[in-house]
Amino acid sequence: MELFLTLLSGIGWIIVYEECIRLGFKHKSYAMPLFALGLNFAWEAIYGYSDLFLEAHGPNPGIQAYVNASWAFLDIIILVTFYKYGKKEWPQALSKKLFAPWLLLVLVCCFALQLVFIEEFGFVMGAQYSAFLQNLLMSIMFIGMFVKRGSMEGQSLLLAYAKWIGTLAPTILMGVINYNPLVLVCGIFCTIFDVIYIVLLTRTRKNIGGYYPMRASR
Repeated sequence: MELFLTLLSGIGWIIVYEECIRLGFKHKSYAMPLFALGLNFAWEAIYGYSDLFLEAHGPNPGIQAYVNASWAFLDIIILVTFYKYGKKEWPQALSKKLFAPWLLLVLVCCFALQLVFIEEFGFVMGAQYSAFLQNLLMSIMFIGMFVKRGSMEGQSLLLAYAKWIGTLAPTILMGVINYNPLVLVCGIFCTIFDVIYIVLLTRTRKNIGGYYPMRASR
């Protein structure tokens, strides 16, 4: 059961990242909110590197270490789409020269937060706590991105379902089977917000026939 849920989560998130990359280049937009992307990239880079090269959990890294490494690689491509297309949503009152420094600042902040979680809770619990807290943040930020854009630009039902399933699997594993109340509560609210997001996308696609560009980008 543990292997099945781990693989299900890994496959779900690989689909999420693949969709973020596909939609980013197709719609000439970014498909994951910046802080969610930054926290994800920092988490996957740190824990993937630590397990594979620093042997943080022993000399024989489990399947999750390779999953983390694959996620981190896909995150780099998603960061490219944000850097390439994110400027069109940059506030007009601010110089676009500030876009790259802002992106760098966010990434530094996200890496610092992940390292502080490790310092405070250790590798195992730090990984779980930070993963589910940032996952909950991501669920909320996807809804915020949808509301801000008023369209399905950079979004799809496949991405939304994959995100939900990719989170639900480790919630069952770590929150229910291995009972961790923080993980369970965060996972429950992730599901609630993910389902809301799915409903919003479903209704929008039904009403307008799918994706249409942002008015601000015309």
